[in-house]
Amino acid sequence: MRHTLSVLVENKFGVLSRVSGLFSGRGYNIESLSVAETIDPQVSIMTIVTRGDDWVIEQIFKQLNKLIDVIKVTDLTELDHVEREMVLLKVSPRQENKAEALRVAEIFRGRVVDSSPNSYTIEITGDEKKIEAFIELMKPMGIKEFVRTGKVAIAREVTKKKTP
Repeated sequence: MRHTLSVLVENKFGVLSRVSGLFSGRGYNIESLSVAETIDPQVSIMTIVTRGDDWVIEQIFKQLNKLIDVIKVTDLTELDHVEREMVLLKVSPRQENKAEALRVAEIFRGRVVDSSPNSYTIEITGDEKKIEAFIELMKPMGIKEFVRTGKVAIAREVTKKKTP
């Protein structure tokens, strides 16, 4: 099963290496990894997507929590959360497909971030299925290349019900 882990870490030299080394050293694959500072510049947040059964995920949790620089580990898969990816896709449509490429980008709420006489670079953000659907629709139009971010995710705010 695929899991999205949120790992709060101290923003120190070598933390990323130790976390990724923990995965590779135990034969666990990282499908996606995104790291950035938080509001506090001394703390970073890692969003890691990996696969494993309950036992594997439990082992990953235990090992991550043993690392000195790890502050908190959360499995967002078990929580209501929002996740997004981004893709920058360069397409070189034939003259007769240029308008169609722009229409598809508009349908997916994308925006052209660069253009030349022969190509458009389009930015799309959304969940994994949206990104994959956009890529599939653009393939027949002549994708030259694309780059894709890893997943970023955040838990939804839990609202407490007011008691009468």
